[in-house]
Amino acid sequence: MRIYKMTATFGKLEHETLTLEPGLNVITAPNEWGKSTWCAFLMAMLYGIDTRAKSTRTALADKERYAPWSGSPMAGRIDLNWNGRDITIERKTVKRVPLGEFRAYETASGVPVKELNENNCGQLLLGVEQSVFRRAGFIRQSALPVTQDESLRRRLTALVTTGDENSAADRLAVQLKELKNQCRYNRTGLLPQAEAERDQLEQTLAEWETLNTKCQKTKMRIDEVKNWLSQLYNHQQALAYDAAQENARRLAQAGETLAQAEQQLEHWESVCQSQPPKEESEQKLREMKSFREEWNAIQAEYKALPPEPQKPKLSYPFTNMTPEEARRMAAKDGEAYAALLGSKLPKVLLSVGAFGLLAAALLGYLTAYLFAGVAGVAGLGAMIWGIVEWVSLGKQKKAMLERYENGNYTHWADPVDTYEAEVEQYDEVLREYKELSGDVEVRLMVMRNRRDALCGDQEPDALLEYWQEMASNWEACYTARREAARARAHHDDLQALVKPVEKPSMPDNLTQSEADTTRLLTECAMEQQRLQNRLGQYQGRMDALGDKETLSRQLEQKKQRITRLEDVYTALVIAMETLSRAQAEMQRRFAPRITKRAQAFLSRMTGGRYQSVVMCDDFSLQTRAEGEDTLSDSLWRSEGTLDQLYLALRLAVAEELTPQAPLVLDDALVRFDDERLKAAMAMLAELGKIRQILCFTCQSRESRALPKTK
Repeated sequence: MRIYKMTATFGKLEHETLTLEPGLNVITAPNEWGKSTWCAFLMAMLYGIDTRAKSTRTALADKERYAPWSGSPMAGRIDLNWNGRDITIERKTVKRVPLGEFRAYETASGVPVKELNENNCGQLLLGVEQSVFRRAGFIRQSALPVTQDESLRRRLTALVTTGDENSAADRLAVQLKELKNQCRYNRTGLLPQAEAERDQLEQTLAEWETLNTKCQKTKMRIDEVKNWLSQLYNHQQALAYDAAQENARRLAQAGETLAQAEQQLEHWESVCQSQPPKEESEQKLREMKSFREEWNAIQAEYKALPPEPQKPKLSYPFTNMTPEEARRMAAKDGEAYAALLGSKLPKVLLSVGAFGLLAAALLGYLTAYLFAGVAGVAGLGAMIWGIVEWVSLGKQKKAMLERYENGNYTHWADPVDTYEAEVEQYDEVLREYKELSGDVEVRLMVMRNRRDALCGDQEPDALLEYWQEMASNWEACYTARREAARARAHHDDLQALVKPVEKPSMPDNLTQSEADTTRLLTECAMEQQRLQNRLGQYQGRMDALGDKETLSRQLEQKKQRITRLEDVYTALVIAMETLSRAQAEMQRRFAPRITKRAQAFLSRMTGGRYQSVVMCDDFSLQTRAEGEDTLSDSLWRSEGTLDQLYLALRLAVAEELTPQAPLVLDDALVRFDDERLKAAMAMLAELGKIRQILCFTCQSRESRALPKTK
């Protein structure tokens, strides 16, 4: 597996991306930059976060320790290559479960990778479970020994012999020794121990038989998978052959399309050859479109002009008069109306007539008939004259009121004031109208001149249509040119794809698609690898259990010895010897291969100073430096040498357990001197040719120590 890049919202990392290269990657950054956070992020993306873990006073759970500082939901993405496939895995927080949602898909197509899920992601990608990858694939400075004590010896010994660092075998040996000392005078404990050993042998034989049966079934299954792989490879060849035939057909079709495109291009080039150039056509078309838009705009603006304002006129009774004449007439009529209102003649005449009639009546009563007749005639005449004057005044006043329609003669000149105000307002509106209409008319005249300059004797619409046709022809020509170029490129691409493919060697009866065939091949290859690993595990376990005849003989001997055992001491000695043999058997299985590789790594890092790494019978590690005649216990070495020994062992274990997984080093070389650091970096660079290595460091020494590339 190889990682392309990682994008994380994780702890102090906020949407940050770390891009990696194949082989050795040296990431140099200061303390608190996030190196350990990137390491924890990689582990969380592969194996998830244990949401059940809780923080204690001395340690924080990962879900709390790496909660994003910004408060954003925890999320991440890794782009990688697995078994030749570019795959993207994503995890994000859902329903308050950190990284609870998982997605895996092919990076280019987005097709889901169904075989990967949140539980088996790390197991499938790396081939090992989390605990093994944490011990084998992660090498941190905090995990390196810092003191020379017995616990270090036990840790190194246990790692090499069992792959585990909990030193369970050493603790069991101590317990057996204590039990032997406790039971030396108590012989009652011997028989139960012997019976337990007998039962163990019986279980071992039963396990051996079971493993033997599983081995036979596994071999049969491996043969079936190999046969299925052969059919799938033949089907894949058939699909490739069919695809080659299809590519040839598509190439022929692309050739026809290319010929049509070139014919179309030739037509439009001949059309455009006899017309104005493209730049001129486009320029004229732009000018005509611009003129048309401006012409339409000025026409619309001209039509939108308001009507010319009408000059106000004096209303009746001042029609066709000047304001001065109207004012004089209103003043004269007002004076006349006021005189009519102040006239007392009708009242006087009526009073005189009434008095004359009254006097005539009185004189007639006194028998002065002559005077009574004169008084009556005079009174009646005065009465008639008064009535005539009263009627005449009323008609004159009514005529004036009907003329001015206002009973208050002091306001008869008000229409003149209103007229003068309206005339003043009319003059202002007329000035604005003339300014506006004059501007529009000037611009309209300019546009007419521009039309004459652009169109001459032709109509603008006809000329616009002409230049549109010219521009369209050029556009069609350029489109045909692009289509021809695209058809040529498509034809060339298909021609590059068309390669001779041989027919499959066997008849093909399968119907799976190419994607399904690739998936099935991957699954079968994985299953074959799993079966091979399982068969190796079965056979290794059978080898560890021992020969069947030997086990049967030991069981029979154990049954016979149960009856002969005499004291507890002998039984405990037998138990310790049995444990010792088991440990020796485990050491014979793991130690030679791992210590051989560790010895090679250590020798290279130390410039050949340490040529020998030996594992003793008591599982202790001893080394011999150049010029030394004897082996020395690792506890006598310097702290830097201990780091190098431990790194060599870790690299050997990683090579055995996780050969395809990335190797992560987090400040693991801080106590190396310059020469050994240079050797270690050269060794890591060489290992980077077969696996990806991520070396996080807070110093620049590692980068400087890298070998120079040619």
